[in-house]
Amino acid sequence: MIQHFFQCPYCFELISMLLDPSLPHQEYVEDCEVCCNPIRINYTVEDGEVSMFEAEILGQ
Repeated sequence: MIQHFFQCPYCFELISMLLDPSLPHQEYVEDCEVCCNPIRINYTVEDGEVSMFEAEILGQ
């Protein structure tokens, strides 16, 4: 697992998330651990490192 820090697009708090590097690309929805709003997570892993990461407001 890869620990990744990012800013919530709703409350702007810095939060961390564990990302699974076993699949090269993943997209899913997870709630912010601070404000509980749903965040669309989209990321790509290359050579065991996160090469692209997006955290977006759901519905955009």
